[in-house]
Amino acid sequence: MLHKRLIATAALAAFGTIASLAGNPAFAQVKIGVVTSSTGPVSLVGIPQKNTVPLLPTKIGDLKVEYISLDDASDPTKSVTEIKKLISEYNVDAIIGPSGSPNAMGVISFVAEAGVPMLAPVGTAAVVLPMTEPKKWVFKTTQNDDLIAKALVDQMVKTKVKTAGFIAVNDPFGENWAKVFTELAGKNGIKIVANERYQRTDTSVTAQTLKIIAANPDAVLVAAPGAATVLPQTTLFDQGYKGRLYQTHGAALPAFLQLGKNKVEGTILAASLMLVLPEIADSNPSKKVATEYIEAYKKMYNTVPATFGANVYDAGLLLEKAIPVAAKKAKPGSKEFRAALRDALENTKEVVGTQGVYNMSPADHSGFDERGRELITVKGGNWTLLK
Repeated sequence: MLHKRLIATAALAAFGTIASLAGNPAFAQVKIGVVTSSTGPVSLVGIPQKNTVPLLPTKIGDLKVEYISLDDASDPTKSVTEIKKLISEYNVDAIIGPSGSPNAMGVISFVAEAGVPMLAPVGTAAVVLPMTEPKKWVFKTTQNDDLIAKALVDQMVKTKVKTAGFIAVNDPFGENWAKVFTELAGKNGIKIVANERYQRTDTSVTAQTLKIIAANPDAVLVAAPGAATVLPQTTLFDQGYKGRLYQTHGAALPAFLQLGKNKVEGTILAASLMLVLPEIADSNPSKKVATEYIEAYKKMYNTVPATFGANVYDAGLLLEKAIPVAAKKAKPGSKEFRAALRDALENTKEVVGTQGVYNMSPADHSGFDERGRELITVKGGNWTLLK
């Protein structure tokens, strides 16, 4: 299992020897490309993802695994360049990444044309839904928006929210959330009275938040990933908004608490059990896996990883399960192996990850069920289960 090799892998990475494992002719070679946004506006997401790569297995069965890790600097255009490089120059068997939703959406056609399976650690469900021929090559290691949205809307209904404001980043992440939230809110008798957008790089959302406050909603949902989650909420706080504040799983990172401070107190989100691990029952199968990942990450970097890093770790778990299956049908490095790997990923059953249990199917390339989310709030500057 992956967790049994964490410390050994970390030691290899520290001495820069992961790539050298490729040179042993006694073993077949699997090459995995990784594209993260470890610099630029999405770096709070991309850094823990890049840092997780040395914790992935360098041997699966009798196969040596090499990881080629590249940085797209949060630029969707560069994501395309790096993905093409991994495919044409490195002949990778699979790709993990990119970090950002727009970046991932922009490379789908290229991985599909090349026949290379991609495990996307991004927020938007649009990378896998609705399913199309190109998207058959994409698998998603985060919870789909509808799974998270249902938990939030159910909680709104429980607390008698009748009107809601919505503000989201103006990209595929935000647009898919607008679609999912609008539909679910409507079905549950919640009227959206304000619907605003902003750019991830904006330094002010005063105009948008004033419109929301003027509409006087019972609650506001912010739909954004990473650092972009903080600005709308702190602005609403500064302007005196007193209603409930909700966030998606895009806010599930330490920086949300550090940057927002007392202004994000009371926030409600649905996200990974990693945020509240001490409160999770030992019977939860993901608790052990998440604990092992966190401990290995802390040992290497002396800090706790954001859940975004766990999405890359889970990609490693999925590949660890699928690669031996594909290797029975074809040799790594071949078109046939990549197709078999795609098929094996699509048939993933009951693989326990850090944030839930994966059950893939031709119609569902995310595979999470309700075991992949927890209702969480911010209390005393920390995450805690909402009870």
